[in-house]
Amino acid sequence: MEDERTFSDICGGRLALQRRYYSPFCREFCLNCPRLSLRSLTAVTCTVWLAAYGLFTLWENSMILSAAISITLLGLLGYLHFVKIDQETLLIIDSLGIQMTSSYASGKESTTFIEMGKVKDVVINEAIYMQKVIYYLCILLKDPVEPHMISQVVPVFQVSTALSFLQ
Repeated sequence: MEDERTFSDICGGRLALQRRYYSPFCREFCLNCPRLSLRSLTAVTCTVWLAAYGLFTLWENSMILSAAISITLLGLLGYLHFVKIDQETLLIIDSLGIQMTSSYASGKESTTFIEMGKVKDVVINEAIYMQKVIYYLCILLKDPVEPHMISQVVPVFQVSTALSFLQ
């Protein structure tokens, strides 16, 4: 069984949440984020290149233009490979554990698995962002030395930590 709902993040971007139920003991939640905006990419590129052209006309050094092009390309590649997440998946198998997978815009995937024995609780945490209170899902991990204490807080959907549950 599968269903899909749409939400907005704090910046107004649309997020699609798909829920899949494979069995009573296995569920998957998949969050699809908006793609890279061509408008924002063009605005940033034009701003950097116009600033470089202004410096070029001031100092008449062509290395400034070459550096601006290189910085723009390297910055875009770094953003796509390390920052821009397109999809996050949370696979929960009751007796085994929780697997979190992040798919980046460049095609890179990052997977984290947490054994169910290490999980103390799953909570909805809150944070203040600008003038808004945002809520996000976290997994509390048990401390190996003292099992009644919490050793780590792991946010589940990191790209949508600012999920505002507005429909």
